[in-house]
Amino acid sequence: MIIHKVKVYPSKVHLPKNKQLAWKIAEIASDNAKLSKDAIEMAINRIIDNASVAIASLNRKPVISSREMALKHSRKNGATLFGISNKLKFDCEWAAWSNGTAVRELDFHDTFLAADYSHPGDNIPPLISVAQQNKKSGLDLLKGIITAYEVQVNLVKGICLHKHKVDHIAHLGPSVAAGIGSMLRLNTETIYQAVQQALHTTISTRQSRKGEISSWKAYAPAHAGKLAIEAVDRVMRGEGAPSPIYEGEDSVIARILDGKKASYKIPLPKKNETKKAILETYTKEYSAEYQSQALIDLAKKLKKKVQNLNQIKKIDIYTSHHTHYVIGTGANDPQKMDPNASRETLDHSIMYIFAVALEDGVWHHVKSYSKARAKRKSTIKIWRSIKTYEDKRWTKKYHDPDPKKKSFGAKVVITLKNGKKITEQQDKADAHPYGSRPFKRQNYINKFLTLTEDILDKKESDRFLRTVQNLKRLKRGQIDRLNLEVKKSKIKRNLKKGIF
Repeated sequence: MIIHKVKVYPSKVHLPKNKQLAWKIAEIASDNAKLSKDAIEMAINRIIDNASVAIASLNRKPVISSREMALKHSRKNGATLFGISNKLKFDCEWAAWSNGTAVRELDFHDTFLAADYSHPGDNIPPLISVAQQNKKSGLDLLKGIITAYEVQVNLVKGICLHKHKVDHIAHLGPSVAAGIGSMLRLNTETIYQAVQQALHTTISTRQSRKGEISSWKAYAPAHAGKLAIEAVDRVMRGEGAPSPIYEGEDSVIARILDGKKASYKIPLPKKNETKKAILETYTKEYSAEYQSQALIDLAKKLKKKVQNLNQIKKIDIYTSHHTHYVIGTGANDPQKMDPNASRETLDHSIMYIFAVALEDGVWHHVKSYSKARAKRKSTIKIWRSIKTYEDKRWTKKYHDPDPKKKSFGAKVVITLKNGKKITEQQDKADAHPYGSRPFKRQNYINKFLTLTEDILDKKESDRFLRTVQNLKRLKRGQIDRLNLEVKKSKIKRNLKKGIF
């Protein structure tokens, strides 16, 4: 592993390509390093995870709409859409758009948190779509996914976007472009240009995750994947990109992030070093923002200690800077306390999530967000008694570079009306790789079976699980087998007329 230092240069200084971050990323993508067995198995886990949440969200409104758009872009030898017959194929960028929205809609797939936030599983839909259209093998796909994770994880470690209210998909565009470049075995120059284009076109604000959070939260990463595919296509035809996109005088860093005096340190694998960043990422046991995972576990434990929830006077949650300011009361967002808020807002309110988990002792990806559930008087009472606080100790744990020490937990103090205090704390979610019961292959399979049981036929479910676990042996042109077909009668439509 090396540390690549990034800063802004005036236009009069010619920064050689091999000193630029985009070139370093391209070198990683084109180095053809040996694949780690553990990384391969984890990539398979994440494909299973993605399929779980995508099928579970198949008939949610944003997913229906994105699918309708994709259905208007058929292509003889294209890519597949989740739920739709394998016989029907579509332009890969539109398949990535539809499938990426389905994966992201429930906010229930994998995560990596460091200087910024990410859901690296968002890389998978565009890579599968391109692999299908280009008749790539299982090993080709795995190579692309592992590369994409490597790039996104390391960008997230080194560059903070949310500080400047820039949405985290700005790290996703470059990682998808790099992953596609690796999978297609493109040369370093081509990937370099694609990474720059992908970054340039995927800059957007974090308003998509604040206030009245709309369906765009699900669309945003799918859009980044679509734009990255288009960026790769353009540069394969000989087109270039704004350069240097990170270090230039009017670059993303200079004008949008930390400015002309900025300095970042990006950890990157050495040339031909095996890529293992995917092993540092973690999935969700519960369908809520990742920083709430350990707190849901905590709430379930505290429920057993608080005999009468009506006796709660207040609940104080001491946690990291990120948790307090993004999903806590530090966000100063009244929507996070509103029983009429959207599901997309509620899954980014630790106050709501903790209140429901404390009352119910369980978490369900649909029932826990129902309108009736959010408007329950007892829930609202607990919900509005909760305040979050930043504790520097938890912030330090959040940013610890050691994956074993890094944590996203909190200390909870429940004060009862009689003055008694009940305190509990937890560093990591139980399902975290270093938690009390880490997710293994069977856990991913169980999650898949639970989320798809009322949608998929058992035969189709079994076929997919056999296929995906045999991914590294799939030959060129067999990636279509990763699609999941659902009976046409179970697929909802949006028949409103659009442009397409």
